[in-house]
Amino acid sequence: MDELLNRLGATFSWHRISSYLAETLVPDVVVGGTVFFAFWMLHRLVRRVLLATLQRTHLDATAQAFVLSITKYVILTVGLISTLAQLGINTGGLLASLGVAGLTIGFAARDTLSNIISGLFIFWDRPFVVGDLVEVGGQYGQVQEITMRSTRVVTVDGKMLAIPNNAIVNSTVASYTNFPHLRLDVGLTIGVDEDLPRTRALLVAIVEGDARFAPTPAPAVVVTAINDYNVAIELRAWIVDERQHIPLRLELRERMFEALRQAGVVMPYQTLALAPVEVRHGADAARA
Repeated sequence: MDELLNRLGATFSWHRISSYLAETLVPDVVVGGTVFFAFWMLHRLVRRVLLATLQRTHLDATAQAFVLSITKYVILTVGLISTLAQLGINTGGLLASLGVAGLTIGFAARDTLSNIISGLFIFWDRPFVVGDLVEVGGQYGQVQEITMRSTRVVTVDGKMLAIPNNAIVNSTVASYTNFPHLRLDVGLTIGVDEDLPRTRALLVAIVEGDARFAPTPAPAVVVTAINDYNVAIELRAWIVDERQHIPLRLELRERMFEALRQAGVVMPYQTLALAPVEVRHGADAARA
């Protein structure tokens, strides 16, 4: 027992530990840190060069973000492997072990991996790009950034939504800026006795001559429903700048209301008719 304690004391003596730290571990850590720092600076330098090159090629922001992300991960991964090698870690065996453990990690992080793969599909398929106005799952806003895990959308009231890429790939995405023009459909109701051609002319005159609205296709007013006490109509007009569809929609609705009100066109409220009912007692009903 004394011999075992003496051998343990000799192995873990302060002199031996301090010698190991001074002669082996500290130099390796310093060299490893220097190697990783060099790769980090290389990444920063390559990023600057890539940014300048990509801007000259006129690639959109989405493609630029994808190229910069891939470059960053590749350089820093190589730097991490080189740093571990400087620390005396067998990177070949480590990578082999990670390959075996990757299956287990993959099952545990399948949602994260699904988002990464979905992010690659978004970069490849390009249903939208950075700066587009989109609606995903009932949420509307402008695409601010597309990462490997999520797409970040800023709503009209200033909220930033981080939507998982998997949710975007598996849902319907409505883009308001993928095509050069967008049609506004603004509806209201008028009385059943109103002159429909006159009302149509009043509403079409609102957008005719306005440079913000496209002359072709021409604006139109259609009847969408005939109700008991009113007629539902809709003004359909194509706008030139699709990014202005929200303020233009609000403005157009107000101008339609004012034009019809000044022209004396009745826009009835929802009507509820009450019919009197006479209630009799049993004896009175029998005598009747």
